[in-house]
Amino acid sequence: MANPPNYAREMEAVLARLAPAGDEKPRLLLHACCGPCSSAVLEQLLAHFAVTILYYNPNIWPAAEYHRRAGELERFAAAFAPAVRVVEAAYDPDRYYAAVAGLEAEPERGGRCTVCYRLRMEEAARYAAEHGFDWFCTTLSISPHKDAARINAIGRELEAQYGVRHLPNDFKKKNGYKRSLELSAEYGLYRQDYCGCEFSARRAAKNEEDAPDGPAGTT
Repeated sequence: MANPPNYAREMEAVLARLAPAGDEKPRLLLHACCGPCSSAVLEQLLAHFAVTILYYNPNIWPAAEYHRRAGELERFAAAFAPAVRVVEAAYDPDRYYAAVAGLEAEPERGGRCTVCYRLRMEEAARYAAEHGFDWFCTTLSISPHKDAARINAIGRELEAQYGVRHLPNDFKKKNGYKRSLELSAEYGLYRQDYCGCEFSARRAAKNEEDAPDGPAGTT
């Protein structure tokens, strides 16, 4: 049986082929869903790319949560990498609900999540193509709850569709997730306790209610 792809190693191979330090860096559009997820990813990418962040997350519910995460992302980027521009796309939750219609009862990490990954990554690929970026990728793989194989498969499909190279990645590897926790603590970032959508929020709340000791509160 063939070994599963090692996306972290694939990314290392891409980075090794990029222009030497001192030359003009290629432009990369990074889809991001929050400040904590962006932290360790930016730290890895800034040595190799001129990064712009796209905050496009119509799945996030409610609106107050969406705006809170956007604000934390802006605050972190301004403090950590002032040269990095954050582009906030329009908040259009109706588009998300239309995309996942019929999948509302899917379990976490199921078919609904795959549709959600693609919705957000496609907006990044489209934006990257329209604005002349060399590469695009997403912070999603930093989470231990996200399937890097699905994320990278979608990235390859979008690369073929839009003509912008997708950077293979599994940002959680090599202590990437641990590093995101460290940077979040260092910069005092708000860390949410659910993925983002209404369905994950309600499931998280139910899990807390069902816990032996009752609700544990938020982190």
